[in-house]
Amino acid sequence: MGRRRARRQRGRPVKWFVPGRLEVLGKHTDYMGGRSLLAAVDRGITIEVTDSDAGFVASTTALPGEIRLEPGTDPGLPGGHWGNYVQAVLDRLASNFGDLRSARIVIDSDLPLASGMSSSSALVVAVALALADHNGLREREEWTSNISDDVDLAGYMATMENGLTFGTLEGLKGVGTFGGSEDHTAMLCCHPGKLTEFTFCPIVEGESVDLPEDLTFVVAVSGVLAEKTGAALEHYNSLSANAREIVEAWNDATGSEDAVVADALASDEDALEGLRAVTAHDPSLSRRLSAFVTESEVVIPRAVAALRAGDLAAFGAAADESHRNAADVLGNQVPETNRLQALARELGAIASAGFGAGFGGSVWALVPVADAQAFGDRWLTAYLAEFPEVAQTASIVVTRPGGPARRL
Repeated sequence: MGRRRARRQRGRPVKWFVPGRLEVLGKHTDYMGGRSLLAAVDRGITIEVTDSDAGFVASTTALPGEIRLEPGTDPGLPGGHWGNYVQAVLDRLASNFGDLRSARIVIDSDLPLASGMSSSSALVVAVALALADHNGLREREEWTSNISDDVDLAGYMATMENGLTFGTLEGLKGVGTFGGSEDHTAMLCCHPGKLTEFTFCPIVEGESVDLPEDLTFVVAVSGVLAEKTGAALEHYNSLSANAREIVEAWNDATGSEDAVVADALASDEDALEGLRAVTAHDPSLSRRLSAFVTESEVVIPRAVAALRAGDLAAFGAAADESHRNAADVLGNQVPETNRLQALARELGAIASAGFGAGFGGSVWALVPVADAQAFGDRWLTAYLAEFPEVAQTASIVVTRPGGPARRL
């Protein structure tokens, strides 16, 4: 029945909406098996896929022209180009499922590019979902034996970026990032009006807490681009490389076979002291461990407890600690994002923190809905008075937690 239905639908457009994600807390914790506090946002990418007589053709409403792509063929695009993400999905799906039907791919987005709201991961998820439906891949045995729910789907989507194998679906070079599955999980598994805690490696959904209806997030896009396939890639990947080195040092010292730092940390009540001992010789590893423990084991549990209790002051303090930890220990903030966070608090925000991969990107502030736009205007004006050089690229976005990806 399913295959006959898929054949009847061939030729019909496939259309999906995939939201961006707001990483409220959880900076560089996912690929270490740690916690994140996430929301899908009410902005995102809309994609339409139709049949094509000219191979694979992709375009975006943001720019003129179109690009022609072929699975397994390097398109020769510059680093950071949106087409590289489409190419990575084509390559992976063709590798895992064989020949794909030709397609015309049209992408529309109201997510600020390279802003920290995961426009790149949203693009990967959107292309993958649309092409999967265009090709009837969900009915294939290779799919059903590896992907049974949205959590599995998020894990598979993440491997399209980091290049890892998922179940029996063999890995293939992605976009060059060695990150985790936080973005993809938020886009596929978060809930309207709520912030949800997840742990990773494997992905486990934890507690969801309501965001009061009279509060909203205002996101300040710093104007400092955080391109994961551009200049920030080396810095971004050094953080995940350090995480792997910590686990290797731990396993060498203990004879364990732990996969991620969170596994090592949970293995014994004295594990934290042991981890500190095996990283003490290398300041970069010691800092990386400290940043992870503070964010995942201290800040996020405090923040969730504060929201559950309706203690907004305590939530604001947890967010302050998270940003301080990112700036001083993790080292993924820049002067612009540090100043944005400080300005938000000076202007009266309930809470504020930088988020995303870092090295640019954005900062969120939690404020009353009634004052959100005016707050954003004041925030941006104060910021640009100090950083006028980003006036053409900095912006403000008001957003609340929205629903997960959905077919239109």
